[in-house]
Amino acid sequence: MKSIKESIDAQAKRVGIWVRVSTEDQVRGESPETHERRARLYAEAKGWNVVEVYRLDAVSGKTVKETPEAKRMIAEMKEGHITGLIFSKLARLARNTKELLDFSEIFRQYGADLISLAESIDTSTPAGRLFYTMIAAMAQWEREEISERVAAAVPMRARAGKPTGGQAPYGYEWKDKTLIAHPTEAPVRKLMYELFAQHKRKKMVARLLNERGHRTRNSGLFSDTTIDRLIRDPIAKGTRRANYTHSPHGRSGAWELKPESEWILLDAPAIVSEELWTECNLFLDGQRESLRRVTRPAVYLFSGVTHCACGAKMYVPTNSPKYTCSKCRNKIPLEDLEAVFHSEVQSVLTSDDEITSLLESASQTVKEKTELLAVLEKDMAKLGAEIDKLYDLYQSGMIDKTGFGAKYKPLSERRDQLDNQLPALQAEIDVLKISHLSQEVAIEESRDLHSRWPSLPHEEKRRIVEAIVEKIVIGDGEVEITLYYTPSPHTPLPNRGDLATHAQGFIAATS
Repeated sequence: MKSIKESIDAQAKRVGIWVRVSTEDQVRGESPETHERRARLYAEAKGWNVVEVYRLDAVSGKTVKETPEAKRMIAEMKEGHITGLIFSKLARLARNTKELLDFSEIFRQYGADLISLAESIDTSTPAGRLFYTMIAAMAQWEREEISERVAAAVPMRARAGKPTGGQAPYGYEWKDKTLIAHPTEAPVRKLMYELFAQHKRKKMVARLLNERGHRTRNSGLFSDTTIDRLIRDPIAKGTRRANYTHSPHGRSGAWELKPESEWILLDAPAIVSEELWTECNLFLDGQRESLRRVTRPAVYLFSGVTHCACGAKMYVPTNSPKYTCSKCRNKIPLEDLEAVFHSEVQSVLTSDDEITSLLESASQTVKEKTELLAVLEKDMAKLGAEIDKLYDLYQSGMIDKTGFGAKYKPLSERRDQLDNQLPALQAEIDVLKISHLSQEVAIEESRDLHSRWPSLPHEEKRRIVEAIVEKIVIGDGEVEITLYYTPSPHTPLPNRGDLATHAQGFIAATS
């Protein structure tokens, strides 16, 4: 009988390999093929499919974002053709700090992973996801520094009545740095208030304006949202607001109102009377209050990681207290699954002595393999010197062609062996180091989880689940929880990261 894990048809992760070796690197003997082979072996160890290789041979790292290969890589990542990018070290991706920040932000935005082998960064793991956090903090700091300098000048310009950037509102224009009524737009904006006071419907006002041939400043049709925004702006009654909005998430984010204490109110030419403006806005306020809905989609504790044994994901339908498989209707109550997780995760975390022994054993394995790598690299350098010396003897005539061939053949065979061994061993070390880091993060997140769990708020529980749970599979009377946790440093590489805990016979049959 197949296990639950074997019954799931999991699609392997699709990754690309980024290879950039500058002219200086090539002089030092770092070939693109070596970097590519190391990355391929890492992907193979993780069970990933390499679907693309992006090569920038002899290209400087000063700027790479605008190269054709970089543009192709970003486009294919956005399309979902690749969901991760492997490279030998961060300096190979980009030496320009700004470009590195840009790359990481784009990958984070589209949910793709960056894997840097030299720095042991794999953002598909809990430890690696800290990289995104640190990079995002650096980028945020840089944006805030610029934003603060710009923002500091806005209030001063606003108080002086000067433009603070952007176009004048519809119905107005800047002329010699003074805001005046626009000769053709101002009458349309006044008509907008008059039509709304008469019909009390934003969509009807938009339709009537469009039918009469009026258009927005960009020659577009008026919409109900445009009508709402323009009617609510107090500039039409002669009160211009400045320094009243900001975008907390940068230019790409939505604009939000600042506290009213920071607003700067200035006089402006009135287009409509204050009475007409107040009449229209009171009606809009009443409409908004009557249509207000407080709805927030629930984010359940194990959403996104709960799967049925048939392979389908399980969801919580509206007004249902159970995770349900839409394919085979397998179910488990929300409270039951949380109880299983609460009790079973503690059994995964063994005693402090065993955890310490486990981590020390993993560190020792990495140390031993790193020492072996250093020996092989030394052998490779010595072998190269011997080949060079043999060639010099042949060129000087101190050894004939037959003698040269006899001595060169074993040296050449050994060099080919080392060419294959070195990247393979380096890839194994990469997997061990990254997996070891993820193991430490998972254990640190989970070791006191059992005692704290009942008192944690839902948001904190959800964050912990995202950090330590790879997958939960619901079977017939069985729950299988797979954590980001490495049971043994000697586990075969393709299976690293899997530790399943079982709760037999917990789930009662449900119809």
